[in-house]
Amino acid sequence: MNLNLLTFYIILTFLSLGKTLLASTGLAPEVTDLNAQDVSYEREKDLPYLEKPFISLAPGDRKDQLPVGSLGKDGGDKKLVLKYARTLAEKSEDPKSGKTDSLLIAYKGKLLFESYFRRGRVNYPHYQMSITKSYTTMALGRAMQLGYLSMEDLDKPALSFLKKLDASKLTKGASKITLHEAMHMSSGIRLPKKKINELIDRPERLLGQGQIQAYLQFSTAIPPYPRDFKYQAADPSITMQVLQSVVPGSAGHFIRDELLKPMGILNYGWQEDLSGFPKSAAGSSLRSRDMIKMGLLTLHQGKWKGKQHLPKAFVKRATSPLVQTNGENFYGYFWWSQTREINGKKYPIIQGRGAGGQFIFVFPTLDLVVAATAHNKGMGKMLKELPEILIPSFTNS
Repeated sequence: MNLNLLTFYIILTFLSLGKTLLASTGLAPEVTDLNAQDVSYEREKDLPYLEKPFISLAPGDRKDQLPVGSLGKDGGDKKLVLKYARTLAEKSEDPKSGKTDSLLIAYKGKLLFESYFRRGRVNYPHYQMSITKSYTTMALGRAMQLGYLSMEDLDKPALSFLKKLDASKLTKGASKITLHEAMHMSSGIRLPKKKINELIDRPERLLGQGQIQAYLQFSTAIPPYPRDFKYQAADPSITMQVLQSVVPGSAGHFIRDELLKPMGILNYGWQEDLSGFPKSAAGSSLRSRDMIKMGLLTLHQGKWKGKQHLPKAFVKRATSPLVQTNGENFYGYFWWSQTREINGKKYPIIQGRGAGGQFIFVFPTLDLVVAATAHNKGMGKMLKELPEILIPSFTNS
């Protein structure tokens, strides 16, 4: 079947689902006959809205390595959680909020609550924006766990891993950028907008390590560390390029076989960058349940099913407040953190964030992980509201 026919078939499948997604069996809504490679930000827009929300206080066991339980019986205030879920399900014309697609909650290692709204589907890998950076961190940590990198390597110049660069053409100070600095958005790379446009017009120059060559060659001079924080694509790209250079085979195969597959994450998408390697700033697609797994992996400091999947020391550093970006927000290795005071008590929160409303919330002191997806414009209200609502749900019950 050629690509055009396949795309047409997928769209027809989407459109045929509108009236049959919420069967009386109570099973979570699914998209049928969909391959992960067919998932994209654009095609996701073709998903019809669910006719009514799917809300489960006792998620089904899908044999996907995610233990399940029951909200209330295994923890949590059912009334508070349900009230919040129903608020998320309400119709809204606000493009900046009100477009939530899923909300899932895991407590003490079990998935206790699962809900889907609008475009949300239990088996559909939701397109992920900047939260892809957080997954890139985990991929590097997996390489470290398997011995391809060490904690000491984080403080080495990134150039020491990128052997195909022409160092003679790089801007002043480029050879000093370490992996540690790049992973908390402090590389100091600054590309003039005009040069960015020129590079985009000639993508063949960006294949392989040509992408990093361009960043480091055409940047203004790199000042000594410490440098100003700047949220940009260059820094996670360096990280992915280093991963590509140290693992056997390709970074894409490594992510599939070594990071995700052992966690039962099989149905996912991950786009290629202009380099030909996996995107690192945005471009992955994960199911909401698999986002919960990423949160649990973080909560348990790199352990999965009792085995150390990522180094504990690496996860601790990755989720530490390495740099303060503004009043209450801190940044680690492509993971955010903040402390919120709720009812007079302070709670640390680790967060993976993606524009549009893809979030992983990890509450270490509560043994709580929450995942959400949405198609808002911007971040919406969830960053502020969710902790205020759900923390009392798991402290007062």
